[in-house]
Amino acid sequence: MKISYNWLKQFLQLDWEAEKTGELLTDLGLEVEGIMDFESVKGSLSGIVVGEVLTCVQHPNADRLKLTTVDVGLDTSLQIVCGAPNVGVGQKVPVATIGTTLYTNEGEAWKIKKGKIRGEESHGMICAEDELGLGENHDGIMILDEILKPGTPVNEVFSIETDKVFEIGLTPNRSDAMSHFGVARDLKAGLEQQELSLELITPSTSNFSVDSRSLKIDVDVEDNTLAPRYCGVTINNILVQESPNWLKNRLKAIGLAPINNVVDVTNYVLHELGQPLHAFDATKIRGSKIEVKTLPKGTKFVTLDGAERELHEDDLMICDSEKPMCIAGVFGGIYSGVTDHTTAIFLESAYFNPVSIRKTAKRHGLNTDASFRFERGIDINLTEYALMRAALLIKEIAGGEISSDIVDLYPNKKEDFQVFLTFDKINRLIGHEIPHDSIKSILASLEIKLNNVTESGLGLTIPSYRTDVTREVDVIEEILRIYGYNKIGFNQKFTASVASSGRFENHKLQNKVGDLLASRGFYEIMTNSLVPKEHNSILKENLDSSVGMLNPLSADLSVLRESMLFSGLETLVYNQNRRKQNLKFFEFGKTYLKTSESEFQEQTHLSLLVCGNQVEDNWKVNSQPSDFFYLKGMVKAILDRLGVNNLKEKPLKTNLYSEAIAVFSGKIKIIEIGLVHKSIVKKFDVKNSVFYADFNWDAICKVLNSSNIIFKEISKFPEVNRDLALLLDEHISYKEVYDLAFQTERNFLKSVNLFDVYIGEKLKEGKKSYALSYTLQDSSKTLTDKQIDKIMLKLQSVYEAKLEAQLR
Repeated sequence: MKISYNWLKQFLQLDWEAEKTGELLTDLGLEVEGIMDFESVKGSLSGIVVGEVLTCVQHPNADRLKLTTVDVGLDTSLQIVCGAPNVGVGQKVPVATIGTTLYTNEGEAWKIKKGKIRGEESHGMICAEDELGLGENHDGIMILDEILKPGTPVNEVFSIETDKVFEIGLTPNRSDAMSHFGVARDLKAGLEQQELSLELITPSTSNFSVDSRSLKIDVDVEDNTLAPRYCGVTINNILVQESPNWLKNRLKAIGLAPINNVVDVTNYVLHELGQPLHAFDATKIRGSKIEVKTLPKGTKFVTLDGAERELHEDDLMICDSEKPMCIAGVFGGIYSGVTDHTTAIFLESAYFNPVSIRKTAKRHGLNTDASFRFERGIDINLTEYALMRAALLIKEIAGGEISSDIVDLYPNKKEDFQVFLTFDKINRLIGHEIPHDSIKSILASLEIKLNNVTESGLGLTIPSYRTDVTREVDVIEEILRIYGYNKIGFNQKFTASVASSGRFENHKLQNKVGDLLASRGFYEIMTNSLVPKEHNSILKENLDSSVGMLNPLSADLSVLRESMLFSGLETLVYNQNRRKQNLKFFEFGKTYLKTSESEFQEQTHLSLLVCGNQVEDNWKVNSQPSDFFYLKGMVKAILDRLGVNNLKEKPLKTNLYSEAIAVFSGKIKIIEIGLVHKSIVKKFDVKNSVFYADFNWDAICKVLNSSNIIFKEISKFPEVNRDLALLLDEHISYKEVYDLAFQTERNFLKSVNLFDVYIGEKLKEGKKSYALSYTLQDSSKTLTDKQIDKIMLKLQSVYEAKLEAQLR
């Protein structure tokens, strides 16, 4: 945001250097990122003097050139070659002397040098007004007032304004400071802490009056939640023309190009007071009526930039009785704006719902000075004052008369915030005791009204323009900002408190799992949640449940992902293209799903991807490809680390996997583990098989929060191992054998381990051999051989009866 120092001085008559003022503004929280010089005429006409043409004859070697002698106040006159058709004896003209720097319309500098033109010496240049930056005319040289004395600096003849412009990096919450008046208000409060009390001079509107009631335009607001306050007035018999220099200079200083006197006034008041305004050509308002309303979805509207836009049903529009004229608070329409032929206007000043304006501006990709302020929240009580200020300025510089009463639709008055401020909390948060009188003085300088005073604190009313101050802590921040951060001392001793936290805090669990995976050779990746639509279409044909971006940066970033697999596959490809084949990745991230038109689902996941070999090739370890069981083992290690148990596994069939299982805790599916389908791997150009595990992290956290840790004393008695070699049908899984063992022996069986599987020619077709090890233990005494044999015999009998197993 640019703030002109000259403009600022219209509110505060301050004679400080700009650098000193900039330092104070920064201390107040309005960070000055730079101070730039502004000149209403580039170069300030330095080196340009008044000259009197003494002689003017035809150039001996050129038909279109004249040879002149010019008195510029020196002992001798200068010979200057001039090509202007209107140069003549006795004229007073602007002369650029040798060494003077002039500037083109594009701002490029060039220096006047002594030279020869067609054989005749020229010791300067007689200038046209466009060469000086004083106008656009280049038909001839500029003729000055004949009473001027030769040698008079031209910058003493013309009013050249110089200025210092502050570039302020304003935080989004400070909508109250998005104007020169707002910055001056803050500066005044800061100056009072410097024991410098200055009057805040505000533009007067006391002479506002209705000249006639010859042009009435009715206003109807359909939804006052979208437009809580709407004001307007008509001004008739105006003359649209170029703005006066003072107004153009103010706008140019802050980087705005002047347009015409009416539009320039609306821009001026916007940057002066922070209230956006809009002027409509009154003759183009059909039915002499303004309607503030929304229009059906798909309505076409052409904005001032000539672009045709398709409206959303939630876009608030300013319409007449037949057509839309303006996107409220954002951008005007091409057919209702002020032109050089406009003679009457309807001037609008309103307060629009910030959320509505922000969404509309975002939908249409528009960011204007008006929307910038509306969407952050302006002062609703400034609306009428700014309208009167602008109307008086237009009347002053464009003529005309105020031709209607002010329309002010404000059905629901906005109440100012009430806050009770306690002295104890001020001292506790700031860590420094500020005298109570200083606190009251600071609050008064911020126009925060003091309602009542007690021993414990103050009852306060916050002014309407401070939309960001709604709580006690906000007021304390304001006090500290004005009091001065630099006044708060530093303690030599550093103290800190250790906060107690729950066992299952999400970030702690993620760190715990991340450390485990990193120790097992996994690398953490972080991928973009925005993906192409094609990714979600792999999961399903219907993309209605996808969460799309309103204004995607590109087709590759158009929707939010519904699975973390595809982002991971892109990372695998990226690494494989750089000759990295053995890859193990993990990622914590989120997926998104639209469950209805207004409801969305956001889930946190942990994904694991492995491909290639388990470890890099080396002399000591043979290459061993990563497979389903390797990944399942990692999943098991994570669950053990988290203390998740009592799980069930079921086969899983989806279009993502060739083979997969789902892991359940009760009825909740918490993990999917599988071999990614070849068609998907091929689509992403991944060269190896990919194994993928998807943890529903939110579900796992719920399981953990509902689980209890059980501690058991380490047994004093020894474990016993016994083995069985079973011949089984090929379709029987290890899990069936495992579960059946624990169903048979609940007291002494501690673990079952499958240490060998054999399928070969020595066995009958459809058969396989499992070699299993069983660990037995009694926590109260040592098991006897008789007890052990009895348990093993019972297991054998159950296997033979239920699985038709044979002992080998």
